[in-house]
Amino acid sequence: MRLHSNPPLNIVLFEPQIPPNTGNIARLCAATKCHLILLGKLGFDLTDKKLKRAGLDYWQFVSWEHILKAEEFFEALAPEKFHFLSVHYHKPYTEINPKEGDYVFFGKETTGLPKKWMESFPERCFTVPMWETGVRSLNLGSAVAVVVYDGLRQLGKF
Repeated sequence: MRLHSNPPLNIVLFEPQIPPNTGNIARLCAATKCHLILLGKLGFDLTDKKLKRAGLDYWQFVSWEHILKAEEFFEALAPEKFHFLSVHYHKPYTEINPKEGDYVFFGKETTGLPKKWMESFPERCFTVPMWETGVRSLNLGSAVAVVVYDGLRQLGKF
């Protein structure tokens, strides 16, 4: 575990299940100096070869932590500091208007984020629009990349 001070964004993966997705997102976080939070029970072991291979040799540059107690972590955050991404909402991610240090939550690949979190804060819920109705969702790594780079653009990081 390595921690950057003052990351532009905190990327929260709730109970990720697929090691290559998490490794890919870890590499993205290394490249953008965003902090990665793996929240709750993981669907893999942190020593998984696929996780390490997807992150290549960049893990030394990743600011990350694993927090087991998801509810406690979530409840400690001020609502204005977090944003949820879900296929079940229609407000586009381009309306997030992030602030430095905000938390951007992405759900596990199979079931997404806890419904009670999103139902409690529907104004904090966003989506990456998809025009083909036959496509259920984007790959988690792709969705995170789209949102992170737009957030960094809005924060004036380029």
